[in-house]
Amino acid sequence: MLVNEMFTSIEGEGIRQGYLCNFVRFYGCPLHCSYCDTRYSCEGGEYQSMNIADILSWLNNTGIRMVTLTGGEPLVQNSIRELVHELVTSEYTVNIETSGYCDYSAIWDHDYRMEQGKKLFLTVDYKSPSSGMESKMKINCFTHLENWDVLKFVVGSAEDLDTMSRVIRFYNPDCHIFVSPVFGRISPAEIVDYLKNSGMSQVRLQLQLHKYVWDPSVRGV
Repeated sequence: MLVNEMFTSIEGEGIRQGYLCNFVRFYGCPLHCSYCDTRYSCEGGEYQSMNIADILSWLNNTGIRMVTLTGGEPLVQNSIRELVHELVTSEYTVNIETSGYCDYSAIWDHDYRMEQGKKLFLTVDYKSPSSGMESKMKINCFTHLENWDVLKFVVGSAEDLDTMSRVIRFYNPDCHIFVSPVFGRISPAEIVDYLKNSGMSQVRLQLQLHKYVWDPSVRGV
């Protein structure tokens, strides 16, 4: 498995925001989003090859039982299914940050997801128009979300907000839904006004907490 970096920090967003968590950032991604803030995990060759035992050893030494698998795109990694199974059977609570490009339902079927329950949840990022990658989204990624999963929208424009509204109406997902601004492109206040005017009470605004605790360009936090 190609690992870009591993570190312990706070979860900067989502349903575990603010909690200490271990992060395993994998290298490589099939998408090229315009606002990507982790290009170093997708290009430049900055990674080391690690096996599952190496990753588990590092995680076990931290003493923290929350882990987020991120990237890049973690689901393109060989052995991701085996790694996740080792983690959940070792009593880790696993968050997988993935895009709507990789069909996770082909990796973990419904029965397995139900068996693991909240020990394994997905944070699926719908790529809005300003990302340049909306055409890459796959329907299975938005029809197999469980109620403990997360659907995330990163928005940078009014068009992105309208797309979020359309997608939510179309899929009517029974999961947590978050929206966050592309850092520096749209104000949080504009998003709040949109949510109020649209009556979208099921959507939660989130700001990337780590970018307020540390400088936005700092890595490994």
